[in-house]
This record gives sequence, structure tokens and C-alpha cells, in this order.
Amino acid sequence: MARLTSFSYIAGNSILHRTDARFKLLFIILLSLVILNVYFGGLGFLTIILLAVILYARLPLASGFKEFRYFLILLMLIFLARVLSTGGPPVFNFKYISVSSQGLQNGLLVCWRLAIIVILSFAFISTTPPSAIKAAVQWLLQPVPFIPEKKIAVMMGLILRFVPVILDQARETAVAQKARGVENRKNPVYRLIKLGFPLLRRTFERADDLVVAMEARCFTENRTDPELIAQKRDWLVLTAVIFLCIFLLLVK
Repeated sequence: MARLTSFSYIAGNSILHRTDARFKLLFIILLSLVILNVYFGGLGFLTIILLAVILYARLPLASGFKEFRYFLILLMLIFLARVLSTGGPPVFNFKYISVSSQGLQNGLLVCWRLAIIVILSFAFISTTPPSAIKAAVQWLLQPVPFIPEKKIAVMMGLILRFVPVILDQARETAVAQKARGVENRKNPVYRLIKLGFPLLRRTFERADDLVVAMEARCFTENRTDPELIAQKRDWLVLTAVIFLCIFLLLVK
């Protein structure tokens, strides 16, 4: 049984929980587009707003950061790549390595933008039931021609439900490897292989079991979805988000 993770829905009664899933998807699209066009001042203000909203919704922010620790490693690699590939007057030289102030600013800006998008996704997934996400995606894709919106919505719903299972499986595999003393090996590639291959094998086995169970129950994408009804508060929140986007673009 998968344990509750930051990739799971956490029940609550905040305005973020009660907002229509379609509007929350629209919020993510709008804010993501704005994030790509703002700089440090706007990013700092938006970060404060997002953290305040997450704390108001009583989401487990500390455990969320713990879940994203591997993403922080990716951000560090992106930061280093940006720093080392951006030219400009050097502020630090060491043999063939040259670091410029432009590279530092560029790397920090890119990583900050990606981190905010991840925080947005965390808030969305933690406050929206998977069934509502499926219904919202299906509703948004329905007007688009030649796109099987029901199948895509079902795939997204399964992904959201399967991510906690994968994370739980990764924990079990890591504990099993630790009990066998694998962590005492100094070669990181060896440890990664010993963790990765069993995790992939067991993940695929769980996926096969899920497919067999769905076929045995005659599962189809034509199912009754939860009814999505826009309330007055949804339009008010949308208005607030639009004003926030305009303010961020003006501040940058």
C-alpha cells in the first residue's frame, strides 16, 4: 500500500481546495507564462505569495521539500551548466573554468523559475482530487479536434495515482539495498544500478498487474466523471490571479 506523499491529494477546506479544477489548470498556465517573462523582483514576490497560499491551505510544506530533494540535484546541475556556458567578464577563474556574473544571474534565474513551477504543481496536485483533474483535462481538451480527450484524461489520472506507488516502491528498494550493505560501496554508479534495475522491474510488474485488473473489470474511458460547476468564488480568484499576473509583468 502506497504511503501518502506530496504527489497525493490532501483533503482540506481552504479556498484552494474548493476552487474548480479547470480554473486551477488555467492558473498554472497563466502563471507559468508570466514566470518566463519576469525577473528577480517578480519572482521573489510570487514566491512569497505561493508560500503564503500553501501555508494557508495547511499543506505539508516541509515534507514537500523532502520529496523534491532529488529535483534540487537537477536544479544544481542546471545551475552549473548555465554558469559554465554563459560568457561575460569573469569574476572567478580556475584553470579552464571561468565564471561570470551574467552566468550566475542566468543560472539563478532559470532555477528559480523552474522551482516556482514545481511549487505550483505541488499545490495543484495536493489540493485537487485525481478524479477532478481527469474531468478538468477532459473538459479542456474536448474542443480540440483529433485529440482523444477521454484517453488522455485517463492516462493523466493513472499517472497521478501511480506516482505515489513508484515512490513507495523506491523507498522499499532503498531499504532492502541498505540492509544488504549496498550503501557501503563507494562506486555511485554501482549503487545507482542496484537501485534502478530492481525499481524498474517491480514498477513494470505493478503496471502489468494494474492492466490485468483493469481488463478484468472491463474498464473503459467512458465513465461518469464528477460534475464541475463554476462558482462565484472561482471567478473572483481568476480575477485576482489576472491582476497578479499584470502586476508581475509590470514589476518584472
